[in-house]
Amino acid sequence: MTQHDPALLGAALAGAERALNQAVALAPTSHRELDSLAGTRLGIEISSVELTLYVEITDGPEVRLMSHCEAPTAAFVRGSIEDFASLATSDDPAAVLINSGIELEGNSASLIALQQIISRMEIDWEAPLVDALGDVIGHQIAEAVRRVFRWGEGARTSLKRQLSEYLLEEGRLTPPQAELEHFYEAVQSISMRVERAQSKVAALLAKAAERGTAQ
Repeated sequence: MTQHDPALLGAALAGAERALNQAVALAPTSHRELDSLAGTRLGIEISSVELTLYVEITDGPEVRLMSHCEAPTAAFVRGSIEDFASLATSDDPAAVLINSGIELEGNSASLIALQQIISRMEIDWEAPLVDALGDVIGHQIAEAVRRVFRWGEGARTSLKRQLSEYLLEEGRLTPPQAELEHFYEAVQSISMRVERAQSKVAALLAKAAERGTAQ
């Protein structure tokens, strides 16, 4: 099971939360729409990185992002990175919920309403994430999130790579056992290839030495 670094995860969520709330403050229409969702809590499980997040709309209104919540949620959804990226950019989120691999528990109305509000906002992910995570990682994650909203095949590949680099390297996470076994098998295969290559080189050198002696 993947183990997340609480400090780094908390910093990433704080940066994303700040970015969302700055966008809300600058968008009067979104502000009013979110106000109607005050008190709503949603749970999100991204299965491909074993990460569970909670979104809460508080009075103000403001968006809160949490890694743990014991309060009841209006809806809980789980799916892969690709599933949620498709949901985030869809013009018909209800259809995505029905036709994608996303699993939904609870009422979808508040989830769809929040998706529609966020998809219309201009969000500056860069500055808050850089402040929270540093220049390099903050920029990488901000760029990955931006590409979610310009979704395409290239964005899908970039998002998975950026998240993998952050979660597995910067997040100091322990990869799943299956990934470790695959890595060990790959290392063993490479080692065997190197040994065979070394044997071939040694044989060629021996032949060259014999020819030199014969001459």
